[in-house]
Amino acid sequence: MAYQNILVPVDGSETSFAAVAKAAELAKAFGSKITVVQVLTLDPYIAAEYITANQTNDLIERARASIVKTLEEAKQKFTEQGVEAETKLLEGQVIAREITNAAKDLNADLIVIGSHGRTGLKKLFLGSVAQSILSEGTTPVLVVRQ
Repeated sequence: MAYQNILVPVDGSETSFAAVAKAAELAKAFGSKITVVQVLTLDPYIAAEYITANQTNDLIERARASIVKTLEEAKQKFTEQGVEAETKLLEGQVIAREITNAAKDLNADLIVIGSHGRTGLKKLFLGSVAQSILSEGTTPVLVVRQ
């Protein structure tokens, strides 16, 4: 099976950049298009004015700048591997939902995501974006553990 559109969610961690490396391998093998995404999570109480009146605040702008920097780092890692990548900053309240929606919108046929591999109580309390994507989405997912 050849993957034409690969979605790669990142968060700036070493684990997410391990997923970047694996996605670059796949993109070279299949000639795939790569889209790197990161989600700006918007708490409805903090970001009420931003969401309803297109106003912003310093906290949101700092988060946005950090995400743009992370997306550019990921794009550079793809470039170093000889792979072109597009970046997309997503906004929403639930990270996994925004990623699965982006996969649908972009017609991704594979999501390559890093996972810290937490188990037990850590997973229960911290949750797992990768696990949520696996259970919520319909796009095939390759989970890269470091």
